[in-house]
Amino acid sequence: MNHDLQWMQEALVLAQQAGAAGEVPVGAVVVKDGVIVGRGRNAPIESNDPSAHAEVIALRDAAQTLGNYRLEDCTLYVTLEPCTMCSGAILNARLARVVYGASEPRTGAAGSVINVFDHASLNHHTHITRGVLAEDCRELLQQFFKPKRMNTNRLRDDALRPSDEWFEGLLNYPWPANYVSDLPALNGLRLHFLDENKSETDPKQLTYLCLHGNPAWSYLYRKMLPVFTAHGHRVLAPDLIGFGKSDKLKKASAHSFEFHRQVLLDFVTRFDLRNIVLVVQDWGGILGLTLPMAMPDRFTGLLVMNTTLTTGEMPLSDGFKSWRAWCKDNPDFDVGKLFARGNKYLSVEETSGYNRPFTDKGHRAALHAFPPMVPEFADSPGADIARQAAEFWMHDWQGQSLMAIGTQDPVLGEPVMRDLQQTIRNCPEPMMLPQAGHFVQEHGQSIAEAAVQLFKVPNT
Repeated sequence: MNHDLQWMQEALVLAQQAGAAGEVPVGAVVVKDGVIVGRGRNAPIESNDPSAHAEVIALRDAAQTLGNYRLEDCTLYVTLEPCTMCSGAILNARLARVVYGASEPRTGAAGSVINVFDHASLNHHTHITRGVLAEDCRELLQQFFKPKRMNTNRLRDDALRPSDEWFEGLLNYPWPANYVSDLPALNGLRLHFLDENKSETDPKQLTYLCLHGNPAWSYLYRKMLPVFTAHGHRVLAPDLIGFGKSDKLKKASAHSFEFHRQVLLDFVTRFDLRNIVLVVQDWGGILGLTLPMAMPDRFTGLLVMNTTLTTGEMPLSDGFKSWRAWCKDNPDFDVGKLFARGNKYLSVEETSGYNRPFTDKGHRAALHAFPPMVPEFADSPGADIARQAAEFWMHDWQGQSLMAIGTQDPVLGEPVMRDLQQTIRNCPEPMMLPQAGHFVQEHGQSIAEAAVQLFKVPNT
């Protein structure tokens, strides 16, 4: 019908607005008696609301316009086939008709995956019209996702690149991917990072730089990142080369302490990060704790969790040596199961999330490289840098510090952390988390809340 084309064009305009705002480009309008009474565009990221789909927003707008939560005799036009959530809302609103553009083969609930509307037992039935301006709607979606899926730089011969499809549907990880390949130390490798809530107008905005360890990736910070951004702070969480969505070197021998440290130094310089609160755990600390001495004016705070400075002057903990030996004996260990072992409440979806970067066995070289790479002796690569860092933290550190200890950690638990506390100038009594193990970030919401109360932009 010509009217269907007219109203779908209106929905497409809203979808374009959603795409321009960084949301998946879906738009919807509600029409009654030839007049638009409700408009909506996708906005779950902008509003931090998982229900803020275009259809739901358009239904809410129409209900307010008509002064009635029942939208009888109304038609909803939407550019993408509704999901189960939206389909339920449509039925509850008693809409007479739904017209959609592009089908959704993964989550569509109007016939593609399931048909919520085709149940005889329901007390209301909504008529469905499919495929109106389907090509236009599909093209808008494809153009939106194309830059995210394209390889913007040539993959090096000695590296692998994880597939985008591995990371689809990650639970509680809604943030868009960012990539950089022009850091000098990367030499063309592509590094993935999260970059959320950057202010273009506040030069004093705090920046939380969150560094993960082995065998984790930026998914580890999914419980802390929302707390930081909710308080107005910027958050960057890079995936080290070999982890997460970053390129993977094929050979374990290609990894080195100095390479990864220099990549992080280049990263801070490349994005001119300032007012940094350094957030570290595991290898994130082994590497990250050596950064501020090279650029002290950029760092204002330290949030440190279950990690250490490996100076080669003290023996590595028995827990770490056991972990290193276990990794050697079990080179193909299941990463997700490792996380679930120490965090038994993890859902199947979260356990799967930790496994995503290592779906292909060829992408596991970093998992093999990092345990033996920990500096053990005075002349080990990285040990001298760590000794310099220890001197900095003991004598020169001017910022505030917060330490959190997962007391159930068998690798780098309280004894190791107490030694580190003595190294950090003016480090107060740690937060003790009796239920947390090595991966403290899994209990990170309370830590993040304590951090945003403590760390403030210096008055200088």
